[in-house]
Amino acid sequence: MSNDNPPVDHVIVDEKEPRVESRFEKNLKTKSTWLRLVFMVIFYLIAGLASMVATAVVILGFFFVLFTGEANVHLKRFGGGLAAYIADIVSYLTYNTETKPFPFEGEWPSPKSAETIEPVVGESESSDS
Repeated sequence: MSNDNPPVDHVIVDEKEPRVESRFEKNLKTKSTWLRLVFMVIFYLIAGLASMVATAVVILGFFFVLFTGEANVHLKRFGGGLAAYIADIVSYLTYNTETKPFPFEGEWPSPKSAETIEPVVGESESSDS
């Protein structure tokens, strides 16, 4: 082989042509991409905490119905808002919205109004026979 012809597997780059940056490289260097990741990690952790709180609300709600025969309106309202909040977080994490959930941009989501919340009747009332 002569020195005039380089091997086929070597690539000669013409330094005069500007290099076109790929979409991946552009996104890799974008500050908003990394900031989004930070917020996604924060909201993932918040969602885990909210799930634990939801578990506590479920358990408290069950015991309230067990002892009183009816659901606690305040727990129902809080649980509805918490469920909507978790849904907002999942929407943000899955790129269905760019609006950051509470407390960064949005407000705490409103649950259903008290008029549309269905009353829970204890099982003992319907099976007294």
